[in-house]
Order: sequence, then C-alpha cells, then structure tokens
Amino acid sequence: MTRRAFTPFTAFIACPLALTLLLASGCAHLPGQPAGGTVAAATPTGLLDVLSRPAERALAEGLRAYEEAQYPTAEAALRKALATGLASPRDRAGAHKLLAFISCSTQRLADCEAAFVAARAADAGFALSRSEAGHPLWGPVFRRVLPAVEGATPPGAPPTTVRAGGPP
Repeated sequence: MTRRAFTPFTAFIACPLALTLLLASGCAHLPGQPAGGTVAAATPTGLLDVLSRPAERALAEGLRAYEEAQYPTAEAALRKALATGLASPRDRAGAHKLLAFISCSTQRLADCEAAFVAARAADAGFALSRSEAGHPLWGPVFRRVLPAVEGATPPGAPPTTVRAGGPP
C-alpha cells in the first residue's frame, strides 16, 4: 500500500476528526473552566485517550482508509467501529454515512439506503452537506430514503439535483 503525502485536504479531514473525537470523549466543559459550578476543573480527555478506545480507533482508521480511497479497508474499519460501540451519536452517523457512500458507489443500493436510515437513527440531526446531497450516486438515494430533510424529494416525486454552488 502506498501512503499518500499529507495534503491540505488531509489536514482538513484530520483536524476536525481530532476535534470531534476530543469533544465526543466526554469532556463536558472547556479546560480551565469550572465543571458543574465547582472550583476545580476535571482533567480534559486527550486525543490519545480517545484513540485508545477500540471503536474510536477503528473510526479513525476507517476515515483514513476512506480518504486514501481504500474502500474495502474503510468499510471493514467503519463496520468494526460501529460494532465495537462508538460513544458519540455524530460519530455513529458519520460512520453510517461513509458506509452509505461506499455502498452506493458499488451499486449496493439496499445497503446504501439502510446506511442512510441508520445514520438518521443514530443522530436525528444528520443531514448531508449541499455538495454531498448533489452527488449523482448517493444524493438521489438520500433524498428518496429520508424525504424529511429540507429540500429533499418526497417519495414518488421525480428526483431533483442540488447544486453545490447555490440554489437550483
């Protein structure tokens, strides 16, 4: 396997991932601020602490493999992360979303639909970005399966295209 160089896009993925994992680690307040009105602040959970959890480590591995276009590896790691018990609803939804993308890309539409439904079940606020919703493979599936999303196509209606640059 050839490792790709660290790119600005990788940094764009890695930094929010690290922040998401840190925030999902149970740190309920900012370091240095009192917790629950007490004077002493709890020790914040670090990224290495979060990555020591098997589910979160598998999620990080899945995200990295997805970024590197190693989709079979990404799919296995994401499934392991979900099976091992990701703590954060947002992380669970994100894992299901990437599984949906992989499934749609490999023409496994029933799996794609099920992954989008699971993402919404994991996090009621789950939605695709405009550019993701406009993707020709998974955008129509997402809009068909989850019509409650703002701007989505109701069942039976012809699919619409959402453009990444602005309204249609």
